[in-house]
Amino acid sequence: MMAIDKVREYLKKWDRDNDILEFEASSATVELAAQALDVEPARIAKTISFKDREGAMLIVAAGDAKIDSKKFKTEFGFKAKMLSPDQVLDYTGHAVGGVCPFGLKNNIPVFLDVSLKRFETVFPACGSSNSAIRLTCAELEEYSMSKKWVDVCKGWEKE
Repeated sequence: MMAIDKVREYLKKWDRDNDILEFEASSATVELAAQALDVEPARIAKTISFKDREGAMLIVAAGDAKIDSKKFKTEFGFKAKMLSPDQVLDYTGHAVGGVCPFGLKNNIPVFLDVSLKRFETVFPACGSSNSAIRLTCAELEEYSMSKKWVDVCKGWEKE
């Protein structure tokens, strides 16, 4: 089963399986996803995979946000170290470019960054490099079963 099908199956719980958007073009990067959706790049909810003490964890952040190493270490108590593409696939079941906090292969913790909260709706991927879904932050929080909102990014706040 393709990752997007796993995500579709997963989102059935909320009757949102038919709301997944699929594009002709790739949406594997924030820029490409923003083009495909015709929205500002910041509204793309990117899912970043990190090593944690148990194995892996995910942080979903706004498209224009960058991980702030210092804030990350303060929040989690260890250094931010991203997973390799192979590890990402092993832990999440999703390939880089389609990683999302839904329909995960393993039960790994998901955290949402506050950089997303300034938007009414955001667009996380849905397991493939040409998919997305429009969700409110509350829906993202519920569907991703996130542990909590964290503040571990920089570069998105208006100076």
